[in-house]
Amino acid sequence: MWELAYAQTAQSPSGPSGLLSFIPLVLVFAVFYLLLILPQQRKAKEHREMLEKLKKNDEVMTTGGIYGKVIALTDTVVTLEVAPNVRIRVHRPQISALIKIEKASTKEIKEQ
Repeated sequence: MWELAYAQTAQSPSGPSGLLSFIPLVLVFAVFYLLLILPQQRKAKEHREMLEKLKKNDEVMTTGGIYGKVIALTDTVVTLEVAPNVRIRVHRPQISALIKIEKASTKEIKEQ
């Protein structure tokens, strides 16, 4: 008789459904995508566009921190002049930034 009573009361607890257990995983992936993957893709796209628009006489900075003026361009190599008559060749993706040098007008210089 006791065996029959135990058999009736022993029910397995029902946990969350399979779909509910995947919701936290999907939310974590969405947060990673929005905070890490998407900004990195945007930055890589901007870098590629900057490399495509490079032209002669642009002032650039390499990933190593070397500033120079673009003298010659090929598909993979950029020749920079870092000092008068000192030229180096760098791999094109190693150009990290295009430097905007704003020349002060003569009026601003006279005022100072």
